[in-house]
Amino acid sequence: MSERKVLNKYYPPDFDPSKIPKLKLPKDRQYVVRLMAPFNMRCKTCGEYIYKGKKFNARKETVQTELYMGLPIFRFYIKCTRCLAEITFKTDPENTDYAMEHGATRNFQAEKLIEEEEKKLQREREEEELNNPMKVLENRTKDSKLEMEVLENLQELKELNQRQASVDFEGMLQVHREREERERERQEEEDERETRAMLDRALVKRLHDSDSDSEEESRGPPGSSGKPTDILSQSPAGPGPQLKKPKLESWECSVGKLGGAGGLAGLVRKKQSTAAPMERNPVTQPDRTQTGPGSSPAPQNRVSSLSMLGLYTDSEESE
Repeated sequence: MSERKVLNKYYPPDFDPSKIPKLKLPKDRQYVVRLMAPFNMRCKTCGEYIYKGKKFNARKETVQTELYMGLPIFRFYIKCTRCLAEITFKTDPENTDYAMEHGATRNFQAEKLIEEEEKKLQREREEEELNNPMKVLENRTKDSKLEMEVLENLQELKELNQRQASVDFEGMLQVHREREERERERQEEEDERETRAMLDRALVKRLHDSDSDSEEESRGPPGSSGKPTDILSQSPAGPGPQLKKPKLESWECSVGKLGGAGGLAGLVRKKQSTAAPMERNPVTQPDRTQTGPGSSPAPQNRVSSLSMLGLYTDSEESE
C-alpha cells in the first residue's frame, strides 16, 4: 500500500515520456480561478457597487489577438453579485493595471484620467514639434520663461518667510544649554546650602544637649528637683537632702495632731521585769474611771488603727 502524502513517484527504467499521448486542447480554453476585484466598479445593469478586493470565482482565458512585448493578455469573466450580469475586464501590462471591457464602469479613476490627459497632450506636442522647427523654438522659449517665473516666485516666498520669521536654531539651542547649566548650578548650590544648614543644626543641638547635661550634673541628682512626683522615685536611703512629705489635711481633720515621740514610745516598749509595776499610758490605756457604769472595761495595750496611722505619720515627720 502506497503512502497517502507521498510526493515522489516511481518511474520504471524503461519509462519514455515521449510515448505519452498529448491532449489537444483549444488555445482559447477557459479556466476557473479565484480572484479579487482589482478596482471599484458599478454594474451597468442594476447599479450595484462592487468594491475593490471582493472575491469572485472567475473564468480566465488568453486573448489571442493581443500581445504586449511578447507578454500574453488575459481576460476575466465575473458575475454581478445582485443581478448575475456578466462583467469582463482584462490585464493591461503597459500601464501595470487592469482595463474594464464591458458590463460595468470603473469608479474613482480621476487620477488615471488626468494622467491619460497629460500623456495625450505630450504626444500631440511631440508630433507638432516633429514637423515644425519654429514651434520647437517657441516651446523652448515658453518653458524657459515659465521656469524663470517659478524661480522668482520661489525666491520671493523665501524672502517673505525670512522677514516674517527669522529663527536662529543654533542660538536657541545655545540659550537652552546655558539655561540648563545655570539651573543645574543653582540646584547644586541649594543642595549644598541645605546640607550645611542641617549639619549646623545638628552641631548646635549636640552642644545644647551637652550643656544641659553638664547643668544637671552641677545641680545635683535628679531627686533634688522641685516636682511633686520626684519623691516617688527617690530612694529613702540615698544620699543628699531628703524632702519632707507633705501633710494631708484630711488626716488632720479626722485624726488630729498627734504628738511625736510619746506615741511611738507607747507602741514600741522595752522589755521590763515582772516585779516592776506597769505605768499607765494616757494614750494607749484609757482610764477606767472615765467609762460609764454600763460599758465593759477595755483591754490593756489596745490601740486603734487610726491612732497607729497618725503615730506612724508623726514618726516620719520627726525623722
